[in-house]
Amino acid sequence: MSQIPIAVIVGSLRRDSINRKLATALAALAPADFSFKQLSIGDLPLYSQDNEGTPGSAVQQFKSDLAAAQGILFVTPEFNRSIPGALKNAIDHGSRPYGKNSWAGKPTGIIGASPGAIATAVAQQHLRTILAHLDALTMGQPEGFVQIRDGFFDEAGGIANPDTRKFLQSWVDRYVAWVKK
Repeated sequence: MSQIPIAVIVGSLRRDSINRKLATALAALAPADFSFKQLSIGDLPLYSQDNEGTPGSAVQQFKSDLAAAQGILFVTPEFNRSIPGALKNAIDHGSRPYGKNSWAGKPTGIIGASPGAIATAVAQQHLRTILAHLDALTMGQPEGFVQIRDGFFDEAGGIANPDTRKFLQSWVDRYVAWVKK
């Protein structure tokens, strides 16, 4: 059975990121015909148009992984009421050079986690604006502003609270339907 490849972009570079943990937990909720690959964005150099003609191996791998994906999943924290700089840098690399926009036409989902009360609501809105310009097909509903507290993840890395797991399962089910559509 062939799988539907999803490129997962975690906006945080931190090894023990709650958003990385959330991305892993979400992938476990998806059906078996989906495969999720977390792409590395920490190795990407700062974007410069001067380097478009000779992109480094990290940029080439990133663009190749995006091209192979049938969908994109962004799982991002919020930094200073917006998206992290590393995520914006990755988006810029994916959109260039002109005429080779890796985001165009890709079904995309956005979700994020934070300990804060509004979670990642503002960052997600900024990301939606950027992706709309890049012609990504971004799922509108349901939105996923996940507040992380102690005990959110169980010992196996899954979602501990049954109500939260039910909500996130519903979110993943809608995302899967969006990609298949």
